[in-house]
Amino acid sequence: MEHFRSTAGPSSAPSQAAAMPVLDFIADPAFPCVGAKSALHKGRLDMLHFGAMGDASQAQALHDAIAAYSHKYPDPGAVPVTFIASFADEQLSERDFEQRLWQQLQLLHEIDVANGTPWAQGVSADPSREDFSFSVAGRAFFIVGLHPGASRMARRAPQPCMVFNFHDQFELLKANGKYTSMQDAIRKRDFALQGSINPVLARFGESSEARQYSGRAVEAGWKCPFHQEEKQDA
Repeated sequence: MEHFRSTAGPSSAPSQAAAMPVLDFIADPAFPCVGAKSALHKGRLDMLHFGAMGDASQAQALHDAIAAYSHKYPDPGAVPVTFIASFADEQLSERDFEQRLWQQLQLLHEIDVANGTPWAQGVSADPSREDFSFSVAGRAFFIVGLHPGASRMARRAPQPCMVFNFHDQFELLKANGKYTSMQDAIRKRDFALQGSINPVLARFGESSEARQYSGRAVEAGWKCPFHQEEKQDA
């Protein structure tokens, strides 16, 4: 598909073979996220394939891809748009996937620090705060982790993935009244799929979104492993 390309090395699965299972997962009628479905059907879903998730050797390529995606959509408007980074197929437990996800995010942040790129404006860098959102290349993102070992069927993609959604698009949807109806539709579809509502879901801005990133139902006293770094003087 034209919106998919691979950054993986020659030993990785061919790009099309890596893409199609994930795209089929999203296109499945039972998949509950109507935003991702809309992005796929309207050609506003970008996807790239990488090597092992959490591997430092993949960080710069992933950072470059996210920055390019951000530049492609400086003002995404209200029509859903999303970027998916898929990774080499691995069977990970929920805790292992959570650790890999935050390891990958920490690596992305370290690139921003080295480049002197400040945290995105309008959001907190403190993952315990309700206004936290993750910053890459100066842009805030809400991140969704997907992997085969997820307990929630809606997160059980055929290979590890990180989905990057623009924070400012969520803010726009919230301002124009579309966010609540979209979330209600997702919750209804998620219940139909699994018979229960995802316990980690919260309304946008009601609690730290960091608790939702990996998809694991984290404990009440969970502490996010991410820490913001300061640029070191040469």
